[in-house]
Amino acid sequence: MSSTTVRTVPPAADVVIIGGGVMGVRTAFHLAEAGVANIVVVERRDLGSGSSGKPIGGVRAQFSDPLNIELGSRSLRAYRDFPRRPGADIRLDTVGYLFLLTSDRQAADFEAGVAVQNGLGVPSRMIGPGEAQRLCPYLGTDGLVAAAHSPADGHARPALVVRGYARAAARAGVTFATHTAVTGIDTTGDRVTAVHTDRGRIACATAICAAGAWSAEIGAMAGVGLPVRPVRRQLAFTAPLTPPAPRIPFTIDFSSTAYFHNSDDGLLFGLADPDQPDGFDTTWTPEWLELFRAAVRHRAPALADMETAGGWAGLYEVTPDHNALIGRSRELGNFLYATGFSGHGFLQAPAVGEVMRDLHLEREPCVDIAPLSADRFRTGTGTRPEAHVV
Repeated sequence: MSSTTVRTVPPAADVVIIGGGVMGVRTAFHLAEAGVANIVVVERRDLGSGSSGKPIGGVRAQFSDPLNIELGSRSLRAYRDFPRRPGADIRLDTVGYLFLLTSDRQAADFEAGVAVQNGLGVPSRMIGPGEAQRLCPYLGTDGLVAAAHSPADGHARPALVVRGYARAAARAGVTFATHTAVTGIDTTGDRVTAVHTDRGRIACATAICAAGAWSAEIGAMAGVGLPVRPVRRQLAFTAPLTPPAPRIPFTIDFSSTAYFHNSDDGLLFGLADPDQPDGFDTTWTPEWLELFRAAVRHRAPALADMETAGGWAGLYEVTPDHNALIGRSRELGNFLYATGFSGHGFLQAPAVGEVMRDLHLEREPCVDIAPLSADRFRTGTGTRPEAHVV
């Protein structure tokens, strides 16, 4: 892989992509595949070391908003095709997604979502507590009203995805400037003219922000408002299980946000702490596990007492309405952005990479991303908030 870790970066590029996570490398891959030359990806650490560094990432099309459904569905197809294009094993496991619902209101909302999903080709369906328990034997059915299940969803390994895209992009001539921090952005009139880094200045014709939780800072350098805030999310792994865990769906208790699924020789646990303050702290705190245990003690009681063997903390890049920011700056015509995915960046990255390619080439994107413009917070227009947020 072409990787610049010396004292300088290339003096000029057609496209500078800021951020070397799954969104940045996927965008680079699509641009290079389309024949765009002289692309530089700038990453302040190693590729995939930010939010994309999590060990397992869910992939799904179970959303309430048609645009998010389309992005998820298109990305799922790309992940299934990954061994052929770009060519790598990403350990995709189509175990399905299972949302557990504990109120009639939740059931009604998800039933409406399933109808929209089915209309867009997603094979999701509503099921009863008994069938949910058969799919996931850890569940207790007391208080469980219904569940929503899609067998086409699952999970894959983000690190392998980043590596696969990056290798293919490097073969096509993309330069990856790792361990390189962006320090400023030059603009003249309504155009970005250069990206400054701690290893030198890169004059450019287009700049693309794919900086995840750090996007607000990058946007501010260019005078573009990107309302993204960093929020820590934590997860944990069980010790190896004997006998091995059954193969279960990616299971989510919608009320509490507690989720769990298979992970190598055990299970992975996760939950969003509602009291987590904003910030870039990624320290894993074992005390967080008590929140998870309290949430699952009634819903999946066996999990509450399982021995754990460490954990991990990363950052969500959250927007005010929990929908992504994808588009072209109104102020700077050659500043594009793909960020603020609020936990859904990995699962939407393949489709968004195509969108960013088309925006750069001034072609009609595969989906209408106008509702995801960052301007929606200024104008009051845009997509309705995603209901299936975890």
